[in-house]
Amino acid sequence: MGTPDFARESLDKLYNAGYEICGIVTVPDRPSGRGMKLIPSPVKEYALEKKIKIFQPEKITNNTEFKEEIKALKPDLVCVVSYGVILPKSFLKIPPLGCVNVHPSMLPKYRGSAPIQWAILNGDKTTGVTIMYLNEQMDAGDIISQQEVNIGEDETTGELWNRLSTIGSDLLLESVKEIENGTVTRTHQPEEFTIAPMLDKEISKIDWKEKESYQIKNLVRGLNPIMGTYSFLNGKKVKFWRVQNLSKEEFNNISQGIEHLEYEDSSVGTVIMVNEKKGLYIKAKGGIISVLEIQGENAKRMNIGDFLRGNKITLGERFD
Repeated sequence: MGTPDFARESLDKLYNAGYEICGIVTVPDRPSGRGMKLIPSPVKEYALEKKIKIFQPEKITNNTEFKEEIKALKPDLVCVVSYGVILPKSFLKIPPLGCVNVHPSMLPKYRGSAPIQWAILNGDKTTGVTIMYLNEQMDAGDIISQQEVNIGEDETTGELWNRLSTIGSDLLLESVKEIENGTVTRTHQPEEFTIAPMLDKEISKIDWKEKESYQIKNLVRGLNPIMGTYSFLNGKKVKFWRVQNLSKEEFNNISQGIEHLEYEDSSVGTVIMVNEKKGLYIKAKGGIISVLEIQGENAKRMNIGDFLRGNKITLGERFD
């Protein structure tokens, strides 16, 4: 059971290990793009390629017909990866070996739908993957295995997502083998936990007055590539996709011999240096934001050098 490419990788790992995939459950096809064409999920695409039976229920709770169809498959085990639905007790009882889940955090930290994003938004240095049994509560079941990983200083949500999908698929395969061999262990989760809720689009606007420069960098990393981080310049929306957080000392070294504004004399959000070769620098609380990848309104993403060659930004202008 799963939907995005994160889930597809686990499915592929189990399939190539020789396990019989008797069916997949994924979301119904969703309209996407300008033509609003119905697009299948990555998991469904894989199932079509491998000729695996596909189920796409709109809902599972109180869906007796769907549950009977799954019972008829007689699955030994159900693997759930990024499916996004809390399964009812009546469904969890169907497979005799239970339902297991791949969750991209070190549970009980970051239960919920956006653990990868929140790990980066909060500036965490480490995260990981947990394989656990599902119960009726969100991400609260017994832990089978975990693997911790370091988060790169400049790593984005998209990059960490790809790494954890591979780590998670390997860890799931190991856990399935242990379940098959009867050597699996279960560890109860502690009572204390944290939540990683769905992201609200309002989070993506930069608050120059309240956010420290390192928090702005983490915001940009955490929302790349899912929605991007934005600010307004002269009434036009500008998205930031990659930035660096510089100290005043680092900025002073870069700005030598180039026209710039003094940090102390400028308000937050102000362009204190702009140069086609050196880049775009914006004053923030506690530091300077160096923009590396940017997107103008109704334009494509591009590196800052290419952007500045085709777009005029003036020293002293302020991002809101």
